Amino acid sequence: MKSKLIALSKNEEFRTLLKSKKSSNKYVTIFFGRIGSKNKNNLNISFVTKKKIGNAVKRNRIKRRLKNIMNDAYKKISINLDYSYLVIAKSTMLNNEFKKIKEILFQEFKKIK
Repeated sequence: MKSKLIALSKNEEFRTLLKSKKSSNKYVTIFFGRIGSKNKNNLNISFVTKKKIGNAVKRNRIKRRLKNIMNDAYKKISINLDYSYLVIAKSTMLNNEFKKIKEILFQEFKKIK
């Protein structure tokens, strides 16, 4: 089954989200807001990892984990599709279990309505 996640592509989309609302926990910081040119059927989300976290292998591992969690979240919980999301990972994601990260992110996305 094809994923319904679509990445942000334009610089102005990132800038508008960085100025909008945010929610934070020990694993990620989530910026969310409305973008005018957005498809309402798909989840518009991007994942960012900073170079401070580690080399490319570590950063890509974090992104793979986040994409997997968001695919599950899209299927299992009701995520507000009116919003676009920017998820910025923190270095604590590297050393923790996938289940813990998944539970906390599910709680965080349930709060965002």
